[in-house]
Amino acid sequence: MTPAESPELKLYTKSQLALRNGTDRDEIWCAYQGIIYDVTSSRLWRNGKHYEHWAGQDLTAELAEAPHADWVFRRFKAIGKLTENL
Repeated sequence: MTPAESPELKLYTKSQLALRNGTDRDEIWCAYQGIIYDVTSSRLWRNGKHYEHWAGQDLTAELAEAPHADWVFRRFKAIGKLTENL
């Protein structure tokens, strides 16, 4: 089962995701294709910044410019689904 198919994942809005940017709270999260991943444990996301990318937002459009593919998200726990509203 893919993370997108998991019914256990909690729904979060973009505003809730934005609070998990490594500054406002200790959690460092980012979203990709509607799934929110916890990247707090990654040394590459210290302080909520990964090169020119910032945590707390949907990175789907930005992945095309990355030197890696979406397989990188398999390293992190999927903790929620991004929704427009609750």
